[in-house]
Parts: sequence; C-alpha cells; structure tokens
Amino acid sequence: MPPSRKDMPAGATAKWLAIVGIGEDGLDGIGAAARQAIGEAEIVFGGARHLELAAPAIRGEACRWPVPFDTGMTDVIAARGRNVCVLASGDPFCHGVGATLARHVDPAEFRAYPAPSAFSLAAARLGWALQETETISLHGRPVELIRPLLNDGARILALTSNGRSPAEIARLLCESGFGGSRFYVLEALGGPAEAVTTLRADALGDKTFADLNVVAIEASCGDGDRTIPLASALPDDLFEHDGQITKREIRAVTLSSLAPRRGELLWDIGAGSGSIAISWMLAHPSMRAVAIEAEADRAARIRGNASSLGVPGLRIVEGQAAEALAGLPDPDAIFVGGGGSRNGVVETAMGRLRPGGRLVANAVTLEMEAVLLDLYARNGGELSRIGVTRAAPVGGMSGWRPAMPVTQWTWSKP
Repeated sequence: MPPSRKDMPAGATAKWLAIVGIGEDGLDGIGAAARQAIGEAEIVFGGARHLELAAPAIRGEACRWPVPFDTGMTDVIAARGRNVCVLASGDPFCHGVGATLARHVDPAEFRAYPAPSAFSLAAARLGWALQETETISLHGRPVELIRPLLNDGARILALTSNGRSPAEIARLLCESGFGGSRFYVLEALGGPAEAVTTLRADALGDKTFADLNVVAIEASCGDGDRTIPLASALPDDLFEHDGQITKREIRAVTLSSLAPRRGELLWDIGAGSGSIAISWMLAHPSMRAVAIEAEADRAARIRGNASSLGVPGLRIVEGQAAEALAGLPDPDAIFVGGGGSRNGVVETAMGRLRPGGRLVANAVTLEMEAVLLDLYARNGGELSRIGVTRAAPVGGMSGWRPAMPVTQWTWSKP
C-alpha cells in the first residue's frame, strides 16, 4: 500500500513527486511546466540517457537508476516528502516507469507530464491509425509473445530490447510463415538521429540497428500460413504431441467449463501436450498457467508448443502431481487430465483451489470415471458424458467412427 499523507515529513507537500516524460529531442520537446518541474527538483532520477538529455535544466542532485533496475523504487520512496523528479522515456504510463511508480505512490502525490510514446511517434511516421494497430512491448521479454498477433493484414508495433531485436523478430516471422511481411525499423524516433528502414522480414538477415528502436510490421502470410485462430480450441495439428492431447472438441467444452477470467491462474495437471494450459493463456495476455507433467519428454514438448504458439511464460513443472503441487501458488482453476485416479490427486487439488474457483476433471478410463462418480456423489457439481463421432474411410466409402467418450466432472469451490 502507498504511504498515507500523515506519514510524510513535516512541511512536505502532497505533490512531492513529478514524473516527466522526455524524448530524443530532449528539453525542446517538453513543455514549460515539465521543464520547471525538473529545475525545481532537489533530486532527479533517471537513466543515463534521460539525465543527459535533461542536464541543462537540472539544478538538484542527478541520480542514475541502479543496475539491476529496482522495481520497488526504494530510492524514490526514501526521498518521499522532498521535491523529487523522475525522468522517463516518452509516455511514462505506456510500458514505462510511471506505471511502476504508481504501484508504490498514490496518484494524489504526483504530477505527470507525458511526452508522445514510441507507439504514437511510430504511428505518426507511418500514417497508421493507432487504435487499429496491435501494440506490444518485447523489451526484456521473449519475442515469441508477438506470435499470437501475426495475422494476414495485421499492423503491429513492437517495443524492442536492443539493436539485435529486429533480426530476432524477423526470424520468428519467417519461421511462422510471415517472411513476406513488410518490416520497418524506426530508430531514435523524435531525435536528430531518427531513421526508418523498410524491407521484407525475410530480407533483414542479421542486420543490427541502434538500441533505441521500434519495429513495425504489416503482416503478410504465404503458403506457410500458421495463423493462430481466435477460437478457444485450436486445431490439434498446431500442437506437437504423442497422442496424449485433449482433442479439439473436448478441449472446447473443457475450456468453456473452466470459464477463464482475466488474470487468473490455472493448474493443468497431467498436461500431456499442454494444449489446455496454452489455450487458457491465449485467451488473454493476463492469463497465467502451470503445466504439471511427470514425463520429461512430454514436458519438453509442452515447452516447444508454448514457445511456438506465443505463450513462452507458461510455467512447466516436471514431477508426479501430488509432490509437484506442493510449492505452487494456489490456483483459480484446475484441469485434471491424466493420472487423476492415483494418489488422491483430485482431492489434493480441490483443497488448494481458491474459494469460488473451478475444477474440471476428464476421464476416458473406467478407473478414472469411478473416481469422478464418487467425487460427484460426495461433492455435487456437474457430471457430463461427451461423445464425438467423426467421418472416416470404410473401405471405398465413408462411415462414422466414434472417439472414446469422455466423462467430465465440473465443480466450483464454495
């Protein structure tokens, strides 16, 4: 919780902190009020580049951010009640330090002076409508996060980590069938060294750029199209698996029963190919999941699927479920696929589920079905039998071939 005003030193004012966004054009690109806030500050925090850009206006003590960066904002909070200024790149609340500060300082205690964000500057250079453009930060994050955004005709703006990032993103596009996409690298936007490079993704190679750059993509897919559909249940062939996969139709029903809500955490117990956990995380960028899998080769396969489908943040835990669950944070939802009939896995999971959370367990074996029947009798919930029949060759003609029926138990914790 942010400190309350009554905890401030005597004589301190409520607006003790100024957060000033500054671009590559330095002081020329900020207003008079922002410049005044810098000049009046007893302490000015910022990166080396920010402090250099603002140097002519700084009258107080200039303090560089520590390395590694302190997300707890310890030094800023320690100066609480003094006249403090924090410098940030562009819009401090667009993937910037302003959002970090707001977790520790009440908005009533600071004034913010945003400058145009890198996204705004890039859209202006390209003539793109920002509200019709996908935006993502890959700064310090895996480039695979861009994968779900790749769709024929999509426009994407991505913040990067350094001068090597454009080549990494271009390689991902080529591997995903989007090598023909129009690819822009916009360097040092807003400053005297601004430059825009335009080419196809498959023509970029290993070219490096200035560390301050934004990548813009006009996505175009060819014969290798591997667009990730927005459907809750992806085609089975998008996942590498050894047959241990919740099939698409069953997966659609299972995800509906799990009822994902933004920001929630899922345990996928007996994850197999990871199809449930991956689909859960694709529902929204805020979703989190842990895939628990006892077989090392399957765990490796889950890791590959998570990366190729754009959710590299999926946590994978190898081990038997009962032991593997011990150190995990309590989940909002649980799916039990394989191995649920052994060692009281479902009961253990039920005990860890958050109040109001949902548990969904599927059974294809008689042994696991017996477990679910008993759980249903003792705890209530909903019990369903799901059958899928597909057309298949029968001699020179076609006929219906039923898949193994699935018994599904759904339970919400009081």
